[in-house]
Amino acid sequence: MDKLNMSDLQISLIIIGVIVIAGVAIYNWLQQLHYRRKIQAAFNYEHDDILLDQTNIDDINQRIEPKLNKSILNDIPTDVAEQFTSHGTHSSDSTNTSTVNFDSTSNYIVTIKPDTAIPITLINQLLHRKFDYGKPLYWLGQKQEDESWEEITTNNAQANNSYICLQGCLQLADRAGPISEVELSRFRDMSQDFASQNSATIDCPDIVATHEQAVILDKFCAEVDVMIGINIISKDDGAFVGTKIRALAEASGFKLESDGLFKYRDDNGQLLFTLANYESAPFLPDNIKTLTTHGVTFLLDVPRIAKGEKVFDQMTHLAKIFSNTLGGIIVDDNRVPLSDNGLSRSKQQLIDIQTNMRNNKIDAGSQCALRLFV
Repeated sequence: MDKLNMSDLQISLIIIGVIVIAGVAIYNWLQQLHYRRKIQAAFNYEHDDILLDQTNIDDINQRIEPKLNKSILNDIPTDVAEQFTSHGTHSSDSTNTSTVNFDSTSNYIVTIKPDTAIPITLINQLLHRKFDYGKPLYWLGQKQEDESWEEITTNNAQANNSYICLQGCLQLADRAGPISEVELSRFRDMSQDFASQNSATIDCPDIVATHEQAVILDKFCAEVDVMIGINIISKDDGAFVGTKIRALAEASGFKLESDGLFKYRDDNGQLLFTLANYESAPFLPDNIKTLTTHGVTFLLDVPRIAKGEKVFDQMTHLAKIFSNTLGGIIVDDNRVPLSDNGLSRSKQQLIDIQTNMRNNKIDAGSQCALRLFV
């Protein structure tokens, strides 16, 4: 009889244990579901399939911005809410190709003035050699004296186009270093030959002085070429699941692109910051379903971002959301926990760099900066 009572007790304890465990699991699942819905409600957005939606083919880089749900605005600090409601106010100058702006500080510019307008059939000779000099080369044309300059490319060159004046703008530096004196000379000689063959006068700046200028420009660019990152690593050698990272990223407004990075863009398609795997494997559609990682990294390319201070605040806010949701720790590149004071120091570094750029007539995120820092 005692054995029977003991068996009943054991069975009862087992049943109670199963119920408790199931209750905890269900509670945790409901909490996670509630939080995910809250995240998705906060960042209400839609995805466009740019490969299938032919109606938006001209705006292929555009995406619908995340919009804050008014019902939860009271749960978000005022300054953070302002960051998201004002998101997408960046000037379109950096991506507007109808307005070209090439300065002699960062470009070697030759000006060709023919006796009569040069037809596009002859200018095509120049366009086909734009990759011959080691640095980006742009050709601008003026159709009439009272008209603005326009960039001439193989894509916009029309059979009936002709130009009364041309400018060749050879970039002096990029992230690979300064242009060489040899390449400058080759470009000048080619331009002079073209002018001679088409009965045109040409103005060519001095090669030696321009090369010295290129070296100085490259040194300055190296000083301000900084990427600011925020790492989120897992606790106690745990791991983050790829599917959860993707769900959170897409709910926050990121889009996974072909290079394995989640990218956060503004209304004009301009990249603001990225989300990368802390480990070497990229985030790819084929592997993210089975991928696990010990961390993720937010990255902001300082010289390429206009209004970097606001963008940094956006990135920081999202990094904190990711850290809380994934159960991770925000750390620096040495895996040392990154406090609010540490984030403030990174923000101040960004401000100092962009102020330095502005003082040197190269605004962060401008057309000039986007060409130099590539």
